[in-house]
Amino acid sequence: MPSEDAQSLLDPAILARVSGLVVRARMIVEGSITGLHRSPFHGSSVEFAEHREYVPGDDIRHIDWKVFGRSDRFYIKQFEEETNLRVQLVLDASESMNYGSGAMTKLEYARTLAASLAYLILGQQDAVGTLVFDEKIRAEAPISQSRSHLQDMVSVLAQESGKDATDIGEVLGRVSDRLKRRCLIILLTDLFDEPDKILHGLRRLRHAGHDVLVLHVMDPDELEFPFTRMTMFEGMEGMQDQLADPEAVREAYLAEVREFTRTIRRDFRNSGIQYQLADCSRGFDQILREALVKRAGSPR
Repeated sequence: MPSEDAQSLLDPAILARVSGLVVRARMIVEGSITGLHRSPFHGSSVEFAEHREYVPGDDIRHIDWKVFGRSDRFYIKQFEEETNLRVQLVLDASESMNYGSGAMTKLEYARTLAASLAYLILGQQDAVGTLVFDEKIRAEAPISQSRSHLQDMVSVLAQESGKDATDIGEVLGRVSDRLKRRCLIILLTDLFDEPDKILHGLRRLRHAGHDVLVLHVMDPDELEFPFTRMTMFEGMEGMQDQLADPEAVREAYLAEVREFTRTIRRDFRNSGIQYQLADCSRGFDQILREALVKRAGSPR
């Protein structure tokens, strides 16, 4: 590689973002999440998956004696919940994710959540990949179990984005077509799209046999609408800018948010999709712990 091209890959700003994601992920996971058993990621299914050769220490109750009778060798029955988990992280990097009232935008917050999950999943020797999208898939790192894969994933997460509209339903359809084995799909998004399209894409994943967790990333301003003065609200993803008196629209806005959240919670639950609100004012570890503990307590 020519020296000038190699130098361009060492942009200090990019390196700072990538290393920052890794450091935050490590601190979050090692500080608060490590104590969780790997079972929060796995369902309660005991569907047979495959055989593997017996090794000392395995539970002899799982030995397949029929196979032993045919081969004179010990093989263990391995069930779906015991096989290595495969996780596909799907990050919404559309224009609306650029909003942020605090230290981080929604996109930066979601990037950190995704990096933390990748760090945790690789740490428990499972496989994970990352995909970033807006109206189409923009970047991805394939699913892998290698520890060295973490740097590839956070490099994908740290790429510049947030300039285009989103098409969640269409992208999820493409994700479903590309995944050949069942996975846990973790979608990190503000759900800024038509609800019917979102639900159609998520149901398509469920129909293909994938498990789905949606981390709904919302800024406190979007949840509380704390504005008091006449404000120009900037339109995103094709919407027009609008000048409005917050006092005049607050009640209607908050009622709309509550109704939207209630509806998607209900529709997701009815479709076997786990929902977790990721309020950007809360600690990353709180969001991850709540989501994983819910998974541990719910049969899937």
